[in-house]
Amino acid sequence: METMLFALAEVPAVARQVLHTVGTGRVFALSGDLGAGKTTLVAAMCRQLGVDEAATSPTFSIVNSYATPAGPVYHLDCYRLESIHEALDAGLEDVFNGESVAVFVEWPAVIEPLLPPDVVHLHLAHHPGGHARILTLSTGHLSHS
Repeated sequence: METMLFALAEVPAVARQVLHTVGTGRVFALSGDLGAGKTTLVAAMCRQLGVDEAATSPTFSIVNSYATPAGPVYHLDCYRLESIHEALDAGLEDVFNGESVAVFVEWPAVIEPLLPPDVVHLHLAHHPGGHARILTLSTGHLSHS
């Protein structure tokens, strides 16, 4: 587990560091409070991966796909999903079974059974002392005991 404290202006550097640490071809599960910077971090990571268009939250579409020279990048927002059955009905398991440069999943709890064993968890939180954010990085499935 790795923890980083950063200001919003440092998000591009944090994105670069996370990708350098864990590599590409991974599924990233982002959790944290509303407004903690999940979508901002995903957008910065997409830019690092070669996405030319603006990466935005797929809150209503559930999944956005972006093209890069190395292959697709997927960005899922599962906030509105009420069950894993909704995710299966939407075909989200196909996103995890295909080839991709990266898959970013915001609000992943409802679809955790679909996530691969080596999922990268990124938990963002507001630092109590001001405008900084705290990022905690870990890999593998989280235990809910």
